[in-house]
Amino acid sequence: MKEYKVIVYREPLLGSLLLGESKVNPVKFSEFLNSNAKEGWRVVTMEREKRRELLLFAREAFLVVLEREIP
Repeated sequence: MKEYKVIVYREPLLGSLLLGESKVNPVKFSEFLNSNAKEGWRVVTMEREKRRELLLFAREAFLVVLEREIP
């Protein structure tokens, strides 16, 4: 049997406010994925999207679907 979880990963809003647009830091995103992998989670799929914040700023986000076996 499998267990699933869905996470929306995005950078803090401060980068968008200061720069007008914020992109996901690849090092932090890798650390996030590796920390979940240590708990037995595996990425099934992910989708990249741009999210509007406060109508003026854009923020990059990833919708990540993870799965793991239930013992």
